[in-house]
Amino acid sequence: MQQWSPEKIKAFQTTLLTWYDREKRDLPWRKDHAPYHIWVSEIMLQQTQVQTVIPYYQRFMATFPTVADLATAPEGELLKAWAGLGYYSRVRNMQKAAQQIMDDYQGDWPQTAAELEKLAGIGPYTAGAIASIAFNEPVPAVDGNAFRVFARLFEIDADIAKPQTRQLFYNVIKEVIATDRPGDFNQAIMDLGSSYMTAKNPDSAHSPVRDFNQAYLDGKELDYPVKSKKPRPVPVNYFALVIKTPTGYLFEQRPRTGMLGELWTVPLLKWSDLAENAADLLLPDLVTLVTQQFTENTQIKLALGLLGGRPVTHTFTHQKWLITLLYAELAVTPELSYFPGKVVAPADFATIAQPKVQLKIWQRFEQISEH
Repeated sequence: MQQWSPEKIKAFQTTLLTWYDREKRDLPWRKDHAPYHIWVSEIMLQQTQVQTVIPYYQRFMATFPTVADLATAPEGELLKAWAGLGYYSRVRNMQKAAQQIMDDYQGDWPQTAAELEKLAGIGPYTAGAIASIAFNEPVPAVDGNAFRVFARLFEIDADIAKPQTRQLFYNVIKEVIATDRPGDFNQAIMDLGSSYMTAKNPDSAHSPVRDFNQAYLDGKELDYPVKSKKPRPVPVNYFALVIKTPTGYLFEQRPRTGMLGELWTVPLLKWSDLAENAADLLLPDLVTLVTQQFTENTQIKLALGLLGGRPVTHTFTHQKWLITLLYAELAVTPELSYFPGKVVAPADFATIAQPKVQLKIWQRFEQISEH
């Protein structure tokens, strides 16, 4: 790993911040330094691209303009505002943190990274981002961009997949951060990592910090950061039951605990819950089992048929769902005493919180129905 002199550190800060002042991205959460705006944007940006987040952020702010509004929001409204962003524990933790701010801090934000980490769902990176941008605390914000940028600048060989590596990077960045403009410094690193110093196809020849990028100067930029491979997501087979009634389609609310908690989907049945040897059975036999199990559980009699086409796929962190669509049409709206959901008309779909996987299922159903 490289060591920098105080003169080199100062030159880097000046070069980076001059570029940032000239070229920084125009993002809605950068219009001010309000901690609420920074926090919401940073939580949304976990696992999600900037361009996807912008309209979500704008709608979220229109619906919950203050931390007090978020603290008191009905959970259904909250989940609906988040629907499509995934990883729903994020928004549930946000509401818990908002309630902590209102109850434990009388509505005033904690102003240090250490204190911010006491709030639900706020880890070291988000705490560093809020503390530096909103409150000018000179603390690093170590995320994927920072790992990549500083691994290349200093040729750091430590495996970023290992938890203890974060402290190493934190210490390096703490030495280099511009103490008079820590928020701008951290945001400049974010912008650098998403432009000239991307994971693939970086454009370091034109980068404002090219002369400080040791990995580029040594011709081995793509060797950094060092990261051991994560295990591949495990494939899991599901059936999605698209059941039409005279007044709409059957939707069920997922259990509070587990994946997609309390969100609305068409009924989903896992193949492995149908039979121990489900993977060995033919598709028509599995459809028979689905029909039997659904009728037993809900007392709703129907005849399910395969819709055809390839399965809908949706990848979570540890699982890849492969979803085969089944269809049934009921002549009368059924009695729903044993069904954990309700009939929803297509015109009312926007009123329920649906995960992205449900939107994919519906999109595929509409494609098949048109042919």
